[in-house]
Amino acid sequence: MSQPRNVAILIFDDVELLDFTGLFEVFSVAGRQDNSKPFNVYTVAEKSAPITTRNGLSVNPQYTIQDCPQPGILLVPGGQGTRREINNAVLIDWIKHCSQKAELVLSVCTGALLLAKAGLLEGLKATTHHTAIELLKELAPNTTIQTDKRFVDNGKIILSAGIATGIDMSLYVVARLLGKDQALQTAQYIEYDWKPEL
Repeated sequence: MSQPRNVAILIFDDVELLDFTGLFEVFSVAGRQDNSKPFNVYTVAEKSAPITTRNGLSVNPQYTIQDCPQPGILLVPGGQGTRREINNAVLIDWIKHCSQKAELVLSVCTGALLLAKAGLLEGLKATTHHTAIELLKELAPNTTIQTDKRFVDNGKIILSAGIATGIDMSLYVVARLLGKDQALQTAQYIEYDWKPEL
């Protein structure tokens, strides 16, 4: 059996809860039907202190950006905290550095703003939460913003629109990496009415 892919989920104060917990669940549950564990899913934050999500839930990160395993898949969620973190040079540099070795870089919602700030969206297609379209255009003027898509796949970099669309994107990624049957089994297990796209 091959080694599971490391899935690092970045969290920060005012992160949108469903942006990362929905994907955490999908990647954690994938493979459960056949007792495989294709993904090693963990949270990572700038510091080890608990972070407070957008709606006030306290979450303890499993790793910090200094000690986390190298991600095969890097997930950058959104939330109001992204407006602050786009000015956090330490975090932006970490995203840029991790993305160089990662197999895939995913964003949900306004996580796209952080990818834009890290210079990862140059010449690509992107989407984000509908309330952040104009800000994304400012941060990534050479990016084609697709407001009519739930998610867009650029190959290595895949972005989803607002909040719940991240679940669709994560199932799409499971299908891309492990096959559509595995994604359908995962959706069935979590009782999510998934309609494959793209």
